[in-house]
Amino acid sequence: MQWLDILGLVATVFTTGAYVPQAYKIIQTKSTRSLSTPTYTMIVIGSALWLLYAYDRRDYPVMLANGVTGLLSLVILIMKLSAKEEATAES
Repeated sequence: MQWLDILGLVATVFTTGAYVPQAYKIIQTKSTRSLSTPTYTMIVIGSALWLLYAYDRRDYPVMLANGVTGLLSLVILIMKLSAKEEATAES
């Protein structure tokens, strides 16, 4: 494995792993009030587009990174949208 491959792997772990603490905190606190819906929508769409690009190129590390990032972001987005619906229903 070349040093550039290792660098890419480390970058993938940090970039993808950055969403884990946020998802964990939301699951524990059940609070999504401070999150931006447009931001997470854009992240999900961007990850999906990167996933399609990587699939076409058969770039499996990029597919894995964006698949996991997209999935974690989608979970956060769904929790955010669900919280909005619950708040609206309670009003």
